[in-house]
Amino acid sequence: MKNKILISAAFLTALFLSIGISRSLIGNYQASPDVKSSKPAASEKPDASAKPDKPVALSKDTPDADPKIQTSLKENEKNTENTDKPAAKEEKSKEDQKPASAGSTKKTIPSANTESKKSEANESDFSSNHGQESNVLGNIPMKWIPAQRVLAGAPPTHLSLLDAVERFDAEGSFGTPGKIDPDKLAFSVIAPKESSIVKPAIEGSNLILRWGELQAGKEEVIVKIDYPDTRPVYLSFFAEVWRPNYIWMFATVIGGLGLFLFGMRNMSDGLQMIAGNSLRRMIAIFTENRFLAVGIGILATMLIQSSSVTTVMVVGFVNSQIMALSQGIGVIMGANIGTTITGWILTLKIDAYGLPLLGVCSFFYLFSSNERIRYISMIFMGLGFLFFGLQTMGSGFIQLNELPQFSLWIRSVNADTFPGVLKCVLLGCVLTMILQSSAATLGITISLATIGALDFSSAAALVLGENVGTTITAFLASIGTSVNARRAAYFHILFNIIGVCWVVCIFHSVLLPIVVSVAHVSPDANIAAGIALTHSLFNITNMVLFLPFTGLIANFLTKYVKDTGTSGTEKHALTTLGIRHIETPVIAIERSRVEVSRMIRGCVDLSNWLKQIEIGHYSDERLINDSFKIEQDFDNVQDEVITFLADLMSKGLSVEIADAAREQLRMADELETVSDYLISFLKSNLKLRDAGLALPPQENEDFHRLHDALADQLKMVQAVFATRKGKVDLLQELYSQRKIFTLQVKQIRDRFLKRMSEERYDPQVIVAFNTQLNAYRRLREHIQNIAEAMSNVH
Repeated sequence: MKNKILISAAFLTALFLSIGISRSLIGNYQASPDVKSSKPAASEKPDASAKPDKPVALSKDTPDADPKIQTSLKENEKNTENTDKPAAKEEKSKEDQKPASAGSTKKTIPSANTESKKSEANESDFSSNHGQESNVLGNIPMKWIPAQRVLAGAPPTHLSLLDAVERFDAEGSFGTPGKIDPDKLAFSVIAPKESSIVKPAIEGSNLILRWGELQAGKEEVIVKIDYPDTRPVYLSFFAEVWRPNYIWMFATVIGGLGLFLFGMRNMSDGLQMIAGNSLRRMIAIFTENRFLAVGIGILATMLIQSSSVTTVMVVGFVNSQIMALSQGIGVIMGANIGTTITGWILTLKIDAYGLPLLGVCSFFYLFSSNERIRYISMIFMGLGFLFFGLQTMGSGFIQLNELPQFSLWIRSVNADTFPGVLKCVLLGCVLTMILQSSAATLGITISLATIGALDFSSAAALVLGENVGTTITAFLASIGTSVNARRAAYFHILFNIIGVCWVVCIFHSVLLPIVVSVAHVSPDANIAAGIALTHSLFNITNMVLFLPFTGLIANFLTKYVKDTGTSGTEKHALTTLGIRHIETPVIAIERSRVEVSRMIRGCVDLSNWLKQIEIGHYSDERLINDSFKIEQDFDNVQDEVITFLADLMSKGLSVEIADAAREQLRMADELETVSDYLISFLKSNLKLRDAGLALPPQENEDFHRLHDALADQLKMVQAVFATRKGKVDLLQELYSQRKIFTLQVKQIRDRFLKRMSEERYDPQVIVAFNTQLNAYRRLREHIQNIAEAMSNVH
């Protein structure tokens, strides 16, 4: 327990330190509400006579309707309305100190001489006050100009000060509102006087910010505005020059993507552990009902959180002849719908709660002794990692989006036209092929759309391309497999390509209007929900269109995708197990179970072939060769199953799956030994045949009885393993037959020894008799060991 506490404390300390460091490094980028402005060239000068509607103009290229500026202006306007003017208090005369009559109002404007003296006093105390933010119209700066943040080497920024004056004029800061004379305004820069970051200068009614090229940093700019008979007004804002750290940007995006994928894996593993039994039963149930096949594909993919793994599983099942091609087609269509749940998970508004969720659940995962609670904690830890990764990835993209080169490139990804839609589809396809994960590409798309780098139409077109790109996984898994497995992979490709082709034709006219109206998508809201809805709508509609033609599609693929002879369906060696299956333990244990089942079937077939060979007096050379081949394949089968299960057991498994893996390991070893003993009968009798000898007829009949009894036991093992029922009954049955079988072996040996004293036998016959009798005795013991492994008896 002490070790667990120490490990947990070290883990949490490292986690919080890494979070603190990452926050301090990228906090300036993701926490700043500043609005970036575009800058005109130094030679361009704004028209001083023009008076825009907005109180503050940033630059020629800054959108006037920027919601961040509007919010800032509204908040400051409310503050200004509640402000008393200090001049009114300071300039009250003795006559004015008498109580005023009800309903009367009086406003005193200080004289120019009095204001001049107070202005000098204010400027002397300015150094102690200029860093504060206040809504008092006096010597404390007013932050009515948004902060300016530019990339190093940017051209000068032109800001119109008349807009700020108009704003104050509306509040009565310069006398009677609306009657200000612009020619009497005087502007001067108070700070900074000397700076290598920014050099502000006044040109007419414009403020020119000339940026430094060598040093990055932030300075506060303060501008004084004088007008006759009024107190001076000071405007303040921050000016920042930044330099891109390409290594940090790349690391932030890749790190966020890694956290995102790790969260997906944790969430998937937790879901599989919780729903392991149900998922395994779903995988084992395949019927000709196409609707049930689609449902199984949807549910399995929702639990696995990967359509690629589901389609690879289908290719493997079709390759092993466990599933028909038409069944596989239904599961693949369901998998395409099930994978859309990822997009809806990403629409949850819990970005800010990702880290707290991760931290709280980690305690339950580390310290709880209840396995179910630990797996539920793993699910929510994965959810926390997922959203923290999405937020981190978005922070990196925000920085990248401020780079002119990246901003220019991302704007070229535009789906406003038909060629633009095709371009976005191709880009999404290629990116998904590279990442081998449609979920990862979807996360990137949502991140870019959320920060405004991508518009909704471009993001939706990228999602269509991601559906095509994800088919590469199943295609790669089908290489070297049976023709039916390749047909299943080709259907996955056709299903998505044909679907994308017809949806692209109605992209602007039908799809986008439906999604926008249903999800209420706008440039500033519900973009993630719109992307998820596009993904779901595409796959559901595509499935509805394809489902009635499942049989026709299967016939078409059967007719035109021919078996080239490079891969056959009669391969006994394992070729369908791969490292990708290990990523999903629930699927992996079922895949290895399929191969163990094939080994049992191979032993039953081998025992039947040996009896046929003996009845035919060892004249069927083809059957003899097949028997030797299946025994050789069993050696490869055992090696591949043991390697696969050893890799699987190195992962964190639930108790149930770990027990199943150990069971299959023992069974694979015992079944390989059974095949060795079965083939030893054939080798022994072939040696006698080649020497012109044979076992005595009585011994042959005795061996036939033993062979039939053991063949029946193998068939019982096969039936119990297939149905997963009656394991205890099978073991008790074998225990009860043990004494009977041992007695039969002893009687056969005693009779043969008695006849040896009466008849003369060739030494080779005696050796063959002893070899086969011992082999039968050992064979029964190994069949019993298989039954014990199935019942988890050690």
